Amino acid sequence: MSALTSVAFTAFGEQVKWADMIGNLLGLAALALGWRRSVLSWPVQLLAGAVLVAAFLGGQAPGMVGKQLVVIATAAWGWAQWQRGRRDGGALAVRFASWRERALLVAGAALGTAAVAGLFTAFPKLSWAPWLDAYIFVGTLTAMVAQARGWVEFWFAWIAVDLIGVPYSYTHGYVFSALTFAIYFVLVLLGLRTWWLSTRTARPSTANVPQGVTA
Repeated sequence: MSALTSVAFTAFGEQVKWADMIGNLLGLAALALGWRRSVLSWPVQLLAGAVLVAAFLGGQAPGMVGKQLVVIATAAWGWAQWQRGRRDGGALAVRFASWRERALLVAGAALGTAAVAGLFTAFPKLSWAPWLDAYIFVGTLTAMVAQARGWVEFWFAWIAVDLIGVPYSYTHGYVFSALTFAIYFVLVLLGLRTWWLSTRTARPSTANVPQGVTA
C-alpha cells in the first residue's frame, strides 16, 4: 500500500502518486476497450477502481473514494451483464435509450445526487464539498449503468462527470487524475461518435446481436 501511495514523480510543482498514475492509465485503457465494445472493459475498470482507492485513501476526497468503490461494484455487475450477452454470440448491440429510460436515468441521477449530498452534509467529516462529491459519485454510477445496458447515453453521462472531475481532481492535488479526465473527454467524444454511428447501421436479427444487458 505504501508503494502505491508514494510519489512517482513531480511535474510543474505537483506530486504525482503511483496509484493515481497507474489507476488512471488503467481507466483510459478501460474507456478505449469500451469504445470498441470489448467485454474486457469491465475487468480493467474494476482493477482501475481498486488501484485508485489506494490513491484517494487518506486524502480529503471521500467522494472520490466512494466513486471508485462504485466503479468496482458496478464494473463487476456490468461485466456479468456483457458476458451474458456474449454467450448468445455475435457483436454487442448498442442503442439510444428510450425516452422513458432516459427519464428514469436522469431522475435516478438527480435523486441519488441529492441523497448522497444530504448524507455528506449531515456528516461534514465525509466531505468538505458535499454536492461536488455527490455529483461525481452518482454521475459515475449513472454512466456505468448506461454502459452496461449498451446505451449511447453513457458517453453523455461521462462528459457531464468529466466537466466537474478535471477541476475537482486538480484542486485536491491529484494532478494525474485531472490530466486523465481531460484525456477522457477527448476519448469520450470519439467513442460517442463511434457508438452513435453504429446505431445507424443495419443490424442482423436480434438472435445474433445481443443487447448490452438483458432484462
